[in-house]
Amino acid sequence: MMANGSLVRVLIHTDVTKYLNFKAVDGSFVYNKGKIYKVPATDVEALKSPLMGLFEKRRARKFFIYVQDYEENDPKSHEGLDLNKVVARDLITKYGLEDDTIDFIGHALALHIDDSYLDQPAKEFVKKMKVYAESLARFQGGSPYLYPLYGLGELPQAFARLSAVYGGTYMLNKPECKVEFDGNGKAIGVSSEGETAKCKKVVCDPSYLPNKVQKVGKVARAICIMSHPIPDTNDSHSAQVILPQKQLGRKSDMYLFCCSYAHNVAAKGKYIAFVSTEAETDNPEVELKPGIDLLGPVDEIFYDTYDRFQPKNDHQVDSCYISSSYDATTHFESTVQDVLAMYHKITGKALDLSVDLSAASAAAEE
Repeated sequence: MMANGSLVRVLIHTDVTKYLNFKAVDGSFVYNKGKIYKVPATDVEALKSPLMGLFEKRRARKFFIYVQDYEENDPKSHEGLDLNKVVARDLITKYGLEDDTIDFIGHALALHIDDSYLDQPAKEFVKKMKVYAESLARFQGGSPYLYPLYGLGELPQAFARLSAVYGGTYMLNKPECKVEFDGNGKAIGVSSEGETAKCKKVVCDPSYLPNKVQKVGKVARAICIMSHPIPDTNDSHSAQVILPQKQLGRKSDMYLFCCSYAHNVAAKGKYIAFVSTEAETDNPEVELKPGIDLLGPVDEIFYDTYDRFQPKNDHQVDSCYISSSYDATTHFESTVQDVLAMYHKITGKALDLSVDLSAASAAAEE
């Protein structure tokens, strides 16, 4: 997750950070012409990056300085451009950046999952780039990402603890949960093993209400167990690698994340890599090959595909609030936007995420 991103802000806002410990991810990389390169995020890094030639470095440096200096409330920093109207493609054209540079900036820095952002107002694109640079600067590490010690299972566990503090009850591993509705089609409870927990609202993922969701895609994923770090990542114990769609001749990006015993998620000397992408065929072994080929020797590999669903119900009619399925990304930015949208629907209020980010610093540095 991004050190300065929405998920970290949510964790601090809810005070769940007291139950979690984070460790910075060692490296952030991008795939370009068959090789892995460190993602440059600042004007200084742009000048050092082997991703670009001499003249392109200068152009990229000017663009990075514009992004770093851009402040929404300071018209002087806008250089005469209204980013609510100027699309990202035109902003990039102004600085004369090459296609390969646009590729890594849009996908590995701004974390857009496809190229549709190029024809949308540039404000969001610039904001995302700033979040990446600010995240990178927070812990002076090799990447802008954090990962929980003991793995992602710590997130629901931490929320379960917090919920218990406020009187919430968790009933785990209940079989065949069925949502009950009244005569008007409004959710009134959830039944399992002959018991019904009554409620006014049901919040669930698509698997609980298959008739109220629609399929929107499919994700292909591989989980790989290794005895070494990913080659060409400076022996990083943890790393994120983004493979932009154009580099692979695909319609969507591929994501590679590696973590290890350093994050307490594997046995000593072992590394776990996840390779995922939006499936475009029914053959995950072939589709994921470009990412798996970057890993070097693999001890064990497991493939999985699953359908992605989005809700199609009217929550005001049935009181059912259904999340979207996880997409192929590994950085949670899209998932958090879905959660925030659900929070707004359930409560009628927008969540204020202007928090003191230093609250997570101590946990992250331990």
